[in-house]
Amino acid sequence: MKALALFLSLFFSVGIAAQEQFSVFFDSNKFELKKSENDKLQAWIDAHTQDKIVAINGYTDEDGTTGFNDTLAQKRVNTIFKATHGKVKIRDDFKTRSFGEQHNLSKNKAENRKVTIYFIEAKDLPRENEILGIKPEPPVVKEKPPVFYPKNIVLENPDGSKTEFQLDVAFMKQVGEAKVGEKLKIDNLNFIINTFAVVPESRRKLYELLIVMEKNPSLKIEIQGHLCCMPSDKQDLSTKRAKAIQQFLIKNGIANERITYKGFGSSQPIFPIPEKDEPQRAANRRVEIAIVAN
Repeated sequence: MKALALFLSLFFSVGIAAQEQFSVFFDSNKFELKKSENDKLQAWIDAHTQDKIVAINGYTDEDGTTGFNDTLAQKRVNTIFKATHGKVKIRDDFKTRSFGEQHNLSKNKAENRKVTIYFIEAKDLPRENEILGIKPEPPVVKEKPPVFYPKNIVLENPDGSKTEFQLDVAFMKQVGEAKVGEKLKIDNLNFIINTFAVVPESRRKLYELLIVMEKNPSLKIEIQGHLCCMPSDKQDLSTKRAKAIQQFLIKNGIANERITYKGFGSSQPIFPIPEKDEPQRAANRRVEIAIVAN
């Protein structure tokens, strides 16, 4: 019968540099070590507690049936595994495979009745994957499916009438595709003077942001409020305005943990305060969204 060998290892390759080996031998048809071989194994264990086993190969001679030799080789592997387990580090990803005809028989039958431990010395462990020929798998980049945004929305007015607004699809796409760390200004989002109430004409901007959050469930943002004109924000109006937008999104079904808010007053002006004209004041008086996750 062909000699069989079983080995426990995943991604194992014989003969790679910096990989060592050690063998113990068994009597014919036995899977328990005699005392002299067991003593040799224990001495090896004591000397290699900092090393790492990458494979345990069990071999038999050609006597016996294939099924018998297959079982015997596995039992020999189990004997060595039990003796070394917990005493010498062993790769977590090793498993049993049939080595089959790849085993080179010795003319001396006694030399074929063995188990060989393949291991890496402690000094070489930083190169473990390299030695075993394991290449890191490239990260899987999951492409987000295309998102389609509506062009218009119909909103109900306080008097019960309805108004159709044209939505800024380009803005919604920009937010939905923004990278973590990016900041985007929400143009045309205006408030009634000295309040945190959004003017009716700006309601569509709130719904644009709502639609983006609905269509991009992994998107997390921080809403940031900024003021113009005055060096201080005594009423904390920038925070109240940012919070008002957050509350609008939450009341319309966006999870609270996806939206934070913060007011910066006039501490981060685009143009120096006092501003020179209304365009500069308008630029400083703004709401931005920072992308936290996407």
